[in-house]
Amino acid sequence: MGTSLHPPQLVTGSRTLYLVWVPEDPDAVADLVPAGLTPAADRSCYINQYVVEGDAQTSASDGDDAFGAYSLTYLGVNLSGLDTEAGVPGRWWTDYHNSSEPMIRYAREHGVPAGAPGETTLDLDGDRLVATTVVEGRPIIRTTARLTIGTPQRVTGQLRYITSRGGEFVSGRYAYVADIAEEFAVESFEFLDKEHPAYRLRPAHPLQVTFGFYAPAMSFVYPGGEGPLGSEHGS
Repeated sequence: MGTSLHPPQLVTGSRTLYLVWVPEDPDAVADLVPAGLTPAADRSCYINQYVVEGDAQTSASDGDDAFGAYSLTYLGVNLSGLDTEAGVPGRWWTDYHNSSEPMIRYAREHGVPAGAPGETTLDLDGDRLVATTVVEGRPIIRTTARLTIGTPQRVTGQLRYITSRGGEFVSGRYAYVADIAEEFAVESFEFLDKEHPAYRLRPAHPLQVTFGFYAPAMSFVYPGGEGPLGSEHGS
């Protein structure tokens, strides 16, 4: 069954943890990138673990295709040569685990490799944040961080994700506005299930996080501008 929703869809006020890191097995990571795309030189990977806690936080809030309250973890590989104007690398999805069945359908129609449904929790106790991703009843990823929300910093921009539809690469622009925690530091980043495909992206030891933030409130479009890779719209 397809979806009646048209892009872009707006998501507001998500609690979001985003990281970029250097992997333990760079060759395995490079093998996840299809011919025609080039992984970043450092084979860096990314993850987004986030929670949308209310039905009314999305523009798709009515009908059978409503996203509803949901949680999501997606991750993948940074790419070379496809940076946004602000120098943010284009990104290739490898894993995507959403708790909302309508949103899974919507994502798949846009070329996102949405796999088995999953649940993501972000538990903040004082200054300690624990984000856990569970797929088919098994915890697969856990991130632990220390943070101070303090006076959140407003950040804006676009992320760029590349998908494949009908044998063609498609570039999608995901505009965002976020308020991020004043202080943020990752204590641990664990891939817990060696049998899960995401384990191929596990981090190097010692942990090398090259970028990261926690946003108590982040809003974005899903997806925004889309077009064939290399076209004016998908350049």
